This record gives sequence, structure tokens and C-alpha cells, in this order.
Amino acid sequence: MKIIERYKKPTPSFFRKLRNIGIALATAGGVIIAAPISLPAAVITIATYLTVAGTVATAVSQAVVSDQNKDEN
Repeated sequence: MKIIERYKKPTPSFFRKLRNIGIALATAGGVIIAAPISLPAAVITIATYLTVAGTVATAVSQAVVSDQNKDEN
């Protein structure tokens, strides 16, 4: 399957929800990392993990497509 074909196919609803959660995690982690105040190292480490986990979840969820036709649902 070519990349253009993959982007044209619909994403299943579970993976759309997972993608949105991943975006929220990555955003929250990024905000904590970029905070203009001094934070403990443990908080920065957790924020880094949140950002990485959110980014990976978003990328994987975006790549999943449904092979079923709309008539078969």
C-alpha cells in the first residue's frame, strides 16, 4: 500500500481516540519541559517520558487504517 492510499483510508475510531490521547500527553509533557520556572529533575524526567510516549502513540495510531468497506460495518 502506498503512502497516499494509506492517508486516504479511514482510521478506526479506537485509534482516533488513542491518537488524541497521545497528542494530549505529548502536549502536556512539552509544556512542563518548556516551563519558565525551575522544576525538580524527577518532574522533568516524567515530562520527557510523557512526551515520547505521546509522540509514539500518535504516530502509530495515525498509521493504522481500516481495510473494511463502509458497507461491511
